[in-house]
Amino acid sequence: MTTTTSVPSAAGPSAADMAAIAAVPARMVAAWAAHDADAFAELFTEDGTLILPGVYKKGHDEIRDFMAAQFDGAYKGSTVTGSPIEIKPLRAGAVAVITQGGVMPAGETEVPDEAAIRASWILVKRGRKWLLAVYQNCPRDPAA
Repeated sequence: MTTTTSVPSAAGPSAADMAAIAAVPARMVAAWAAHDADAFAELFTEDGTLILPGVYKKGHDEIRDFMAAQFDGAYKGSTVTGSPIEIKPLRAGAVAVITQGGVMPAGETEVPDEAAIRASWILVKRGRKWLLAVYQNCPRDPAA
């Protein structure tokens, strides 16, 4: 994992914050594995935004309702994986995280190439917790 300071005056997160930031993708993986739409939505700020190809959801209710429907539909039985590949401090209490991963259909142990993604996460610190202000992903590989 690479840590990049994109704003020279921004103080980098502490070691404890870096661990908490890097753990957010693992918390998403756990919420997905449990097909827990509430836990998934709780990863976001109250007005957080989820952007997927063809999807734009804002706020806990929209995100929770969307994920609940997907866990009973297209994502039924699936798992997800994602690992940080870069963390960029933006300002005190805000970072951008780039991850790589994807959705594994039910019964699969690896992400199929066509389901592999890269994602950008904007995390903000609220109290002692790091939460998603924005999550967006796109296919890892160019369309054929």
